[in-house]
Amino acid sequence: MPEARTPAQIEADIVRRREQLAETLDEIGVRMHPRTIIGDARARVASTVDHTAGRAFATVNRLVTDVTAGFRGDDGAPRPERIVPVALVAVGVVGLLVLSARRKR
Repeated sequence: MPEARTPAQIEADIVRRREQLAETLDEIGVRMHPRTIIGDARARVASTVDHTAGRAFATVNRLVTDVTAGFRGDDGAPRPERIVPVALVAVGVVGLLVLSARRKR
């Protein structure tokens, strides 16, 4: 059978519980304050943007590396048989764009 508690023990327990409840209410007040909510939302958005930008950078970097590797041999030397046709196509596209711009004038 549990021991009977004295009025002083009960009162001390009540005081302790009140203090815990006050701390809990203060914490809820801080968490629910508009500035806290806005700050948390900003942090989540910034984290998402950083993550997305990082993934985009990694994807572009991988793509550039893959394309560059296609124009180089295993020894790292340029491969003219791949570079020349691409350069000719690029010159042709630029030439067509220039002619098209001149005709519009």
